[in-house]
Amino acid sequence: MAEAMVNAWAGDRFEAFSAGTEATAIRPETIEVMRELALEVTGQRSKHLDEFAGQAFERVITVCDEAAEACPTFPGAASMAHWSIPDPSAADGGPDARLEAFRAARDTIADRVRQLVSTPEPG
Repeated sequence: MAEAMVNAWAGDRFEAFSAGTEATAIRPETIEVMRELALEVTGQRSKHLDEFAGQAFERVITVCDEAAEACPTFPGAASMAHWSIPDPSAADGGPDARLEAFRAARDTIADRVRQLVSTPEPG
């Protein structure tokens, strides 16, 4: 979600990449809630952190506690931050409850991304 948001809203200033501790299919709930913001993610794919081994990044942001624990440091990152956002794929309940969990995660990420991309770069 964050990758699509950053690249759509501030792609002229930032280039975002997303990866996780597991590479999985993009969840249908993710596709649905992102379409509600007019953002298409069907062309994205899940990537494992290993794809980015050895690359330097200006900023690394983890968005779930499991990822923060699995990679407390990221070699080559100029700065690191953690946004503690509950993993919506772990939500219990029926389809409506799960969709609400994805919306909640999306909205939290969107707020953080908007704040991030509106902050002037130093220098």
